[in-house]
Amino acid sequence: MEAVLKNLASTVEMLAVAAQSDAVNHWDKQTLSRAFHWARYCEHIFSRFHNNAAIRRIMEKQLQLTNQTLRDTIPGYTEVSFSDLPRCQHLLLVRLLNNPELPSSLMKILFDTTRPVKTMHGDYEDVTGLCSHIVQCKSVYKVLSPLADMSALGADAEVQGEMLMERLEALLNQGSETCRAEQFLGSVLQGCEGALQQFCLVIAAALLTSKNCTAQTAAHDFLLDWLQKKHSLLQYMCSLLSPTLLKDLAKEHQKLRDASCNVLKKWASEMEYSLSDGEWVLTSTGPGVSFKKLTELFLALFDASPSLRGDVEKELNALKISDGDFDVTGLSVWGDLLSALNM
Repeated sequence: MEAVLKNLASTVEMLAVAAQSDAVNHWDKQTLSRAFHWARYCEHIFSRFHNNAAIRRIMEKQLQLTNQTLRDTIPGYTEVSFSDLPRCQHLLLVRLLNNPELPSSLMKILFDTTRPVKTMHGDYEDVTGLCSHIVQCKSVYKVLSPLADMSALGADAEVQGEMLMERLEALLNQGSETCRAEQFLGSVLQGCEGALQQFCLVIAAALLTSKNCTAQTAAHDFLLDWLQKKHSLLQYMCSLLSPTLLKDLAKEHQKLRDASCNVLKKWASEMEYSLSDGEWVLTSTGPGVSFKKLTELFLALFDASPSLRGDVEKELNALKISDGDFDVTGLSVWGDLLSALNM
């Protein structure tokens, strides 16, 4: 029993390190696997002894002693109770993801999708792709839940969007420096090469998460500012979004509404009338939309913010006049856009 209590205390101390210490900066894959091994150990001893009143009291006493020591040592320490033990791996994962010192190398291991989880790696189970496995499990729950709303984003994107915002909140809560948060988003973007469509849906899902506190609002604002600096990513995201999703996002975020409106106007300015197709087509390379979808996206923004309609139509009318103020189809994209918006 002495060895069990010693291992219990050590695991609780490890959870404290995972949550707040910069020591995780020096963790490698083996250290990470070992940490989850000991978290599983605590889950095992809970399942073995939770119905034994005598041993439970001894373990609770050990937890009290360890928590007291850590509380005296670490400001803002969050205690671990006996009832926390059956979800020790979850506690470890959440604390790691909320620790701004967690290196991107470990993030990539946890979110790796190329290898199955729970294979053996030396003396410990391999934790590669653990977060991706959890995303899949949570996604299945969302899909199967009879009370869940069917989301146009997809369950995977919703779960990943929630995790993205939690990580951003943790990084931004550490102080005024935002470089860590920028590096994090940059590494995620780099890791999403070949899966940019999913990343855009994750960003949309993240921006639609609730804003119930100052930290959550700050994370939303930071993500929006970062997205506006990534012009090609913003354009690609706008080209992917359905009018309904753009409307929902525009209702929540004026910054995104205005940025999206500028993207739409840019696309319109790059269109030429195709006599063979009988419609306006985008001539520039890169992300874009058809004239029909361009109109639908403008209307979605107007639905989200009725006051925007007057300003945009005034601007479009001025551009139409500068083109000669023709009312003949195919002569001015601005005139044809105005007509389509008022049909």
